[in-house]
Amino acid sequence: MRNIILSMILCFCGTLAYSQIDTSAIRKIIQDKQAEVGVAVLYKDKVYTLSNNRKYPLMSVFKFHVAVTALKKMEKENIALDSMVYIEPGQMHANTYSPLRDKYPGQRIHISYGDMITYTITHSDNNTCDWLIGFAGGIEVVDAYIKSIGINAQNLTETEAGMHENIMRCYNNWSTPLAVAELLKKVYTEAILTDEYFRFLEKAMLDCSTGTDKLKAGLPAGVRFGHKTGSSDRTETGIKIGDGDAGVIYMPDGSKCYLVVIIKDSKETDAGNAKIMENIASAVYESARLSSPAAW
Repeated sequence: MRNIILSMILCFCGTLAYSQIDTSAIRKIIQDKQAEVGVAVLYKDKVYTLSNNRKYPLMSVFKFHVAVTALKKMEKENIALDSMVYIEPGQMHANTYSPLRDKYPGQRIHISYGDMITYTITHSDNNTCDWLIGFAGGIEVVDAYIKSIGINAQNLTETEAGMHENIMRCYNNWSTPLAVAELLKKVYTEAILTDEYFRFLEKAMLDCSTGTDKLKAGLPAGVRFGHKTGSSDRTETGIKIGDGDAGVIYMPDGSKCYLVVIIKDSKETDAGNAKIMENIASAVYESARLSSPAAW
């Protein structure tokens, strides 16, 4: 009888521990940091947040929002991923991050819609992002579409060009970390896009070439991670307006963990911000691993 009761207690405790994320470990990472750090984790139908009730500048994380909206329009208008467009030299702004412009300086570029998505998501190209915003119908259309699918704790009013004209406009494109995590989960688990367009976007996220020292650095080698990063310049007083990473961890047991970290008004170095994100990813992954070891 004693063994039966003990087994029942252990089973109950195991159920309580199952799929729990240890937020106390995350709190220790972000305490005493010279920055506002917002965190959201969606894992096994549970929600975990820290400092979520603030408006965090999205920076280039918003390119995921742009890509989803552009792909939805392509889907509705039957525009294939391999359909071609011309990008005129005048559409390639000089003083901004743009691998596509650097590859074809001063040229008229013949490029597919699919490659425009890839440059925007995988390589975080600011010029291709603004082209996609224009294709979608404007930043207000992107904002309205994201809200139409139930993601309301966010606001988008700025293009990349606008934010480069005035760094303070970076604050205008904001979201809570949870809203970003909810958007990721919605796109990955619901029929927001057809399978063809979603798989293309998923690959672009998995191939992300930026922010290798952020969340991805905190995950074990071989664990797949699809993500979109963002980073601002610094103000004249040395404040980094926004720095973030938002993505999907493909867990060994087949589940997915949606993790978003956005840092606001940081006095930490860029390396310091990246280390915060790396450590949070490591803590989340380890916590998930320990909570359900039998499944791994």
